[in-house]
Amino acid sequence: MPRYASRSWRRFDPAIIEKPLAVAVAPASFPRRVLGLDPGSLRTGYGVIDCAVRGEKHVASGCIRATGDDFAGRLRQIHEAVLALVIEYRPDEIAIEKVFVHRNVDSALKLGQARGAVICAAVARGASMHEYAPRAIKLAVVGTGAADKAQVSHMVQALLTIGQPTTADVSDALAVALCHGQAQRAALRLVAGVRQ
Repeated sequence: MPRYASRSWRRFDPAIIEKPLAVAVAPASFPRRVLGLDPGSLRTGYGVIDCAVRGEKHVASGCIRATGDDFAGRLRQIHEAVLALVIEYRPDEIAIEKVFVHRNVDSALKLGQARGAVICAAVARGASMHEYAPRAIKLAVVGTGAADKAQVSHMVQALLTIGQPTTADVSDALAVALCHGQAQRAALRLVAGVRQ
């Protein structure tokens, strides 16, 4: 019995590939306004930046604080606050951090529900949504996927030339938006290279 189910990889001939692969999704044109979100059931950080070909500019940032003991009521508060942000700033794209599950399943479920409320509000006006893993965000902003919160906050300050973000939620949200801006610029360069 063969060790592998298929040996088709042995028949691969790189000479068959005649043209470069096309990028599946065309990047957005610049300038673009991006709303970065770091969802949570008690605190949801947000950051709005304008992305251009040469870099990003800080527009607004802050933290939505949901209050009360009723979890459904907190979700409603988060949904309404994010919807108000979308109406006020009119982002072209929404960037959000993917859920990271470590050990506590109950916390992960609550975070997932808060994330759902954020996503529903964020895309209500037709903006496209993009998700990034925490390690990808840290890698894009700091240069290493193992960066800590202080390093992320410092690099957000440096890249956007702003004062220190008020909370870690705010710096994380701005980092998500920066990561998206960098990903879009890289995709634009890739498409330009393929077309030449």
